Amino acid sequence: MSLILVIAVLAAIVGAIAAAWRPPGPKLTAALQHFAAGLVFAAAAAEVLPTILHDGAIAPVVVGGAAGIAAMLGLRALSERLKGPVGLITLVAIDILIDGLVLGLAFAAGEREGLVLGIALSVEVLFLGLAVTTAFEKEVPRWKAVAATSAVALLLPLGALLGAPAHALPPHLLSGLFSFALIALLYLVTEELLVEAHEVKDGPITTALFFVGFLLLIVLEEGLR
Repeated sequence: MSLILVIAVLAAIVGAIAAAWRPPGPKLTAALQHFAAGLVFAAAAAEVLPTILHDGAIAPVVVGGAAGIAAMLGLRALSERLKGPVGLITLVAIDILIDGLVLGLAFAAGEREGLVLGIALSVEVLFLGLAVTTAFEKEVPRWKAVAATSAVALLLPLGALLGAPAHALPPHLLSGLFSFALIALLYLVTEELLVEAHEVKDGPITTALFFVGFLLLIVLEEGLR
């Protein structure tokens, strides 16, 4: 787990530095969002959902899913209230902390599950690094934007450490946590990455990158079996 966490944190930092050096245009940003969304969606479908289905614990799944829905709706309500650089960095910090928690849960299920999800989330936090630094460009000096993004990226391993002890829980409780994780990942794809990506008029190539990301992660997952 340590290696994939280092890679994910470095991805966020690289994204921040790249955006400070040359901010990506709207079309490139939309393309990256589609690709990252495809990766995360595939990770949710290939690694998280099968674990929930195989355990067959209905009540914990419902409770965990309901908690996930409540948490994501709360995050959405918060995003509508918080504005400016402080609001943005707060939302990204919460997002990355949840990503880390989900990653820790994935490693609790198995090394392969954690590795596959870690790759998907590394691309996602790379995009977050780009997005945050680009948004801060006119508000604060670039070095401060990079420093803030780098600091927030450290919440990913913190979240993973919080989720890692889940491996000691009974299977039915673990199913509930995975249900929460599934909702969080689907929210990330449908309500954040793709919604923002569709604010830009995109062409067929950009749209196709969602499916390219999806298929690439499925191929990777099969290759690791």
